[in-house]
Amino acid sequence: MDHLLHLARTLDELDPPCWAPPSADATHLVRRVHELRHVPLGELGPADLRTLISQQMALPYVLPLAVRLLIEEPLLDALFYEGDLLLAAVNAPASSWALLPDLGARLRTVITTLPEAAVAGLPRGGAEEIARFVARPESQH
Repeated sequence: MDHLLHLARTLDELDPPCWAPPSADATHLVRRVHELRHVPLGELGPADLRTLISQQMALPYVLPLAVRLLIEEPLLDALFYEGDLLLAAVNAPASSWALLPDLGARLRTVITTLPEAAVAGLPRGGAEEIARFVARPESQH
């Protein structure tokens, strides 16, 4: 299934059940994730995608959108620092990438073209996280 065909739909529509409103004492992050579930996929920006991926929210729908951006700009600064969307994506569970083997392969190809200095300049542990993603055996994609 091509998840990019669903750009006019929301995560609440695509990833049931619909969520109830957050509790009054919910954190900002919880409220933000609830809000993002009501935004059409095509309107989610890089920071939104980074948030949803980091929270492991509807990854079969969100990862393809992130990879589409990362193919164009692998070290995109989505919210906090250069490469934050990439690090969120490579840290998504291997089981999620197993559902999207072609996208995982495309992202690995893009990563291997990055200059070593750019990868080394990622926050502490970033280069290792990227190396782990690239080195995953095919059976785990």
